[in-house]
Amino acid sequence: MTSSRQAVPPFVHLAAHPLRWQLLNELSGSDYRVRELVGLVGEPQNLVSYHLRLLREGGLVRTTRSSHDGRDSYYHMDLDRCAETLIGAGTELHPALRLSIVPPVFDPAEPLSVLFVCSGNSARSAIAEALLRHHSGGRVEAVSAGSRPKPTMHPNAVRVLREEFGIDISTQTPRHLDTLAGHRFDAVITLCDKAREVCPDFGQAPRRIHWSIPDPAVANGTDEDNYPIFQATTTEIDTRVRHLLPTLTAVGLTRRNQR
Repeated sequence: MTSSRQAVPPFVHLAAHPLRWQLLNELSGSDYRVRELVGLVGEPQNLVSYHLRLLREGGLVRTTRSSHDGRDSYYHMDLDRCAETLIGAGTELHPALRLSIVPPVFDPAEPLSVLFVCSGNSARSAIAEALLRHHSGGRVEAVSAGSRPKPTMHPNAVRVLREEFGIDISTQTPRHLDTLAGHRFDAVITLCDKAREVCPDFGQAPRRIHWSIPDPAVANGTDEDNYPIFQATTTEIDTRVRHLLPTLTAVGLTRRNQR
């Protein structure tokens, strides 16, 4: 007697296609627009768009409308969702393959320096700086700056870090990108689509990463009304920072091996 045919788990079905696997690999390191992915994978735009739609419908990637050009969108790999569906696929194959999400061990081979950039440096990049310093236990020199810095930190950025993580940035002042000219960074991460377009190059070819995250400070309403938006933004940045840590470990090892 033959057993009934079982459906292929969603992650396996989606990720097994060579082009979709290639797209996931590219998106695991940075957010990209369709035309950028076309150049990275070397396939026609209509084919890339088709497979991105399947990945989006399957919940493995998400899109955000570009704040630089509203006609454009950035694609982002949902790493938490990918992990959940991958675990589910193993469990469906055999109970012994029940996996668990183990927090990565952050063990940089040597001190690392990371720059976060957005426009105002009063919310997104400042939050990312504080959270990377927090999650790395101070083993990463985290810095942030803005292309058009605001006079002071946004009060909701100060509040959300204090209430959710016990971090105080109330005395921190936004800084301009120009003040960091000549500094060396292992990674430069832009969190703002507009800032990405004007972010300068830094010496020694740091890894460039983009996180397309809408600015919570532009929402209408009072600070109290908009606080939930800051909470959601901070949650997303926190997730991305935690997923960044193993990437930084690899960056440190690569830099040491190149010497």
